[in-house]
Amino acid sequence: MESSGKHAGKRRAEPAAQPPTSESAASGGRPWAKLLPLALGVTLCVVAWGYLVYAAIDFGATARGGEPRAWWFLAMASLGAVVCLFVGLLLVARLMRLVGVTKNEDAEPPPPRPIGGKRAAR
Repeated sequence: MESSGKHAGKRRAEPAAQPPTSESAASGGRPWAKLLPLALGVTLCVVAWGYLVYAAIDFGATARGGEPRAWWFLAMASLGAVVCLFVGLLLVARLMRLVGVTKNEDAEPPPPRPIGGKRAAR
Protein backbone atom coordinates (compact mmCIF):
# COMPACT_ATOMS: atom_id res chain seq x y z
CA MET A 1 0.00 0.00 0.00
CA GLU A 2 1.39 3.37 -0.98
CA SER A 3 1.16 6.21 1.42
CA SER A 4 0.07 9.63 0.35
CA GLY A 5 0.69 12.84 2.10
CA LYS A 6 3.53 15.03 3.12
CA HIS A 7 6.09 12.26 3.63
CA ALA A 8 5.17 9.99 0.72
CA GLY A 9 8.58 8.64 -0.17
CA LYS A 10 10.25 5.29 -0.20
CA ARG A 11 10.77 3.83 3.23
CA ARG A 12 14.26 2.59 2.46
CA ALA A 13 16.99 4.17 0.42
CA GLU A 14 18.23 2.56 -2.76
CA PRO A 15 21.37 0.47 -2.26
CA ALA A 16 24.56 2.39 -2.95
CA ALA A 17 26.27 1.70 -6.24
CA GLN A 18 29.32 -0.48 -5.90
CA PRO A 19 32.57 1.19 -6.98
CA PRO A 20 34.07 -0.32 -10.12
CA THR A 21 36.81 -2.79 -9.47
CA SER A 22 40.11 -2.73 -11.28
CA GLU A 23 40.57 -4.85 -14.39
CA SER A 24 42.87 -7.28 -12.65
CA ALA A 25 40.45 -7.96 -9.81
CA ALA A 26 37.53 -8.36 -12.20
CA SER A 27 39.37 -10.89 -14.32
CA GLY A 28 40.16 -13.02 -11.28
CA GLY A 29 43.76 -13.32 -12.41
CA ARG A 30 46.93 -12.37 -10.65
CA PRO A 31 46.88 -8.64 -9.88
CA TRP A 32 50.65 -8.63 -9.39
CA ALA A 33 51.15 -9.69 -13.00
CA LYS A 34 50.25 -6.17 -14.15
CA LEU A 35 51.69 -4.28 -11.19
CA LEU A 36 55.17 -5.80 -11.30
CA PRO A 37 56.19 -4.62 -14.81
CA LEU A 38 54.92 -1.11 -14.08
CA ALA A 39 56.79 -0.96 -10.78
CA LEU A 40 59.97 -2.23 -12.43
CA GLY A 41 59.55 0.31 -15.24
CA VAL A 42 59.18 3.17 -12.75
CA THR A 43 62.26 1.98 -10.86
CA LEU A 44 64.28 1.69 -14.07
CA CYS A 45 63.23 5.18 -15.20
CA VAL A 46 64.12 6.76 -11.86
CA VAL A 47 67.53 5.07 -11.76
CA ALA A 48 68.25 6.08 -15.38
CA TRP A 49 67.11 9.64 -14.62
CA GLY A 50 69.46 9.86 -11.63
CA TYR A 51 72.39 8.53 -13.65
CA LEU A 52 71.72 10.95 -16.52
CA VAL A 53 71.45 13.92 -14.16
CA TYR A 54 74.76 12.93 -12.56
CA ALA A 55 76.31 12.55 -16.03
CA ALA A 56 74.95 15.94 -17.14
CA ILE A 57 76.53 17.59 -14.09
CA ASP A 58 79.83 15.91 -14.86
CA PHE A 59 79.66 16.85 -18.55
CA GLY A 60 78.82 20.43 -17.58
CA ALA A 61 81.91 20.67 -15.40
CA THR A 62 84.03 19.21 -18.21
CA ALA A 63 82.50 21.59 -20.77
CA ARG A 64 83.24 24.63 -18.62
CA GLY A 65 86.81 23.40 -18.42
CA GLY A 66 87.24 23.92 -22.15
CA GLU A 67 86.15 20.64 -23.79
CA PRO A 68 83.79 21.65 -26.67
CA ARG A 69 82.40 18.10 -27.27
CA ALA A 70 81.22 17.93 -23.67
CA TRP A 71 78.51 20.50 -24.47
CA TRP A 72 76.86 18.00 -26.83
CA PHE A 73 77.09 15.25 -24.23
CA LEU A 74 75.59 17.65 -21.67
CA ALA A 75 72.69 18.39 -24.01
CA MET A 76 72.05 14.71 -24.75
CA ALA A 77 72.25 13.71 -21.08
CA SER A 78 69.84 16.52 -20.15
CA LEU A 79 67.38 15.52 -22.87
CA GLY A 80 67.61 11.88 -21.81
CA ALA A 81 66.96 12.83 -18.19
CA VAL A 82 63.86 14.78 -19.20
CA VAL A 83 62.55 11.84 -21.24
CA CYS A 84 63.22 9.37 -18.40
CA LEU A 85 61.42 11.55 -15.89
CA PHE A 86 58.44 12.03 -18.22
CA VAL A 87 58.11 8.32 -18.95
CA GLY A 88 58.49 7.53 -15.25
CA LEU A 89 55.66 9.91 -14.37
CA LEU A 90 53.44 8.37 -17.05
CA LEU A 91 54.13 4.92 -15.60
CA VAL A 92 53.35 6.18 -12.09
CA ALA A 93 50.01 7.54 -13.34
CA ARG A 94 49.18 4.20 -14.96
CA LEU A 95 50.22 2.37 -11.79
CA MET A 96 48.00 4.60 -9.65
CA ARG A 97 45.04 3.96 -11.97
CA LEU A 98 45.63 0.22 -11.80
CA VAL A 99 45.85 0.26 -8.00
CA GLY A 100 42.68 2.35 -7.80
CA VAL A 101 44.02 5.63 -6.43
CA THR A 102 42.79 7.55 -9.49
CA LYS A 103 39.64 7.00 -11.53
CA ASN A 104 39.53 5.50 -14.97
CA GLU A 105 38.53 7.96 -17.71
CA ASP A 106 36.14 5.43 -19.24
CA ALA A 107 33.91 5.39 -16.17
CA GLU A 108 30.40 6.71 -16.73
CA PRO A 109 29.82 10.09 -15.06
CA PRO A 110 27.04 10.35 -12.47
CA PRO A 111 23.68 11.68 -13.70
CA PRO A 112 23.23 15.44 -13.45
CA ARG A 113 21.53 16.83 -10.39
CA PRO A 114 18.11 18.44 -10.87
CA ILE A 115 18.17 22.21 -11.09
CA GLY A 116 16.46 23.84 -8.15
CA GLY A 117 16.90 21.10 -5.57
CA LYS A 118 14.31 18.72 -4.12
CA ARG A 119 11.40 21.15 -4.09
CA ALA A 120 11.67 21.89 -7.80
CA ALA A 121 11.84 18.20 -8.63
CA ARG A 122 8.33 17.55 -7.24
